[in-house]
Amino acid sequence: MKFATYKDASRDGQLLVVSRDLSTAHYATGIANKLQQVLEDWNFMSPQLQDLYELLNSGKARHAFPFEPTRCMAPLPRAYQWVFGAAFAHQVELVRQAANGDLPKKLKTEPLICQGSGDGFCGPCDDVLVDGEALDIDFEAEIAVITGDVPMGASPEQALDGVRLLLLANDVSLRRLMSGEPAQGAGLLQGKPATAFSPVAITPDEAGDAWRQGRLHLTLQSTLNGRRVGMCEAGPEMTFHFGQLISRLCKTRKVSAGSIVGSGPVSNQDRSHGYSCIAEKRAIETLEYGKAKTRFMKPGDSIRIEVKGRNGQSLFGAIEQKVLATAPA
Repeated sequence: MKFATYKDASRDGQLLVVSRDLSTAHYATGIANKLQQVLEDWNFMSPQLQDLYELLNSGKARHAFPFEPTRCMAPLPRAYQWVFGAAFAHQVELVRQAANGDLPKKLKTEPLICQGSGDGFCGPCDDVLVDGEALDIDFEAEIAVITGDVPMGASPEQALDGVRLLLLANDVSLRRLMSGEPAQGAGLLQGKPATAFSPVAITPDEAGDAWRQGRLHLTLQSTLNGRRVGMCEAGPEMTFHFGQLISRLCKTRKVSAGSIVGSGPVSNQDRSHGYSCIAEKRAIETLEYGKAKTRFMKPGDSIRIEVKGRNGQSLFGAIEQKVLATAPA
């Protein structure tokens, strides 16, 4: 199944079921109004939504209409929990080495996970709002999952069973602010504005055999200002799969249905695949040439993030955002 949420002037929007080819949609009204409702009562509601999904794909849904990604909020417009990991150890190594920083001692045995803000996300076509380019604006193209309830102490295998939906994320980073926050002895805060998510979230079966062992084995495409900068393989070099990330998260507490877990920027050792965040590209330049050459984003820039399935069709729809400077207060 594929789900989206249309804007309707409320905080949580209106839930849609979207066709496999993303061409048409149907309101889920009568079954559920919000995606959070479905996640909390998955076993009861998902079979009903599956029936509607099959009708939609067969062209027999009576009240279907053209799907418009520009009208979308994030599939889950706000979440009880949003965390992002560093599932690609190679990316962490590059950035730390370029900054002459120490590598975490358990970098390849225990995933790094940071707590984000889940009280409000950006839709796939919403602007990235910043108060100036001096903040070193960066995109982070990621794979993410939305969970059901996962008990405290769940093993990675048990945690993987809790994955309900897959989606894409642009976890925007303000690098200049981020660089100083850990030195204060606390986590990231101002350096992480609202995250954007793909137009649709999909059940893992929609990815076919590309979803296996807790990883999405497809290419994550990143296009900056109309130029393709990343064609990164999201599966083979993911050091920690999503079951491991979720298991780490629920080591000392349960995880509630509607929690979102991000992979961190997708990264490959083969540099011909490009990059999923500018910080990685700048780290490579620093290590090779002694200084970074690629600039961070600034107002007026645009970013597009997308994954295509084996059939060449867009799997989640695309995140398409522009950076916009906010007016002075």
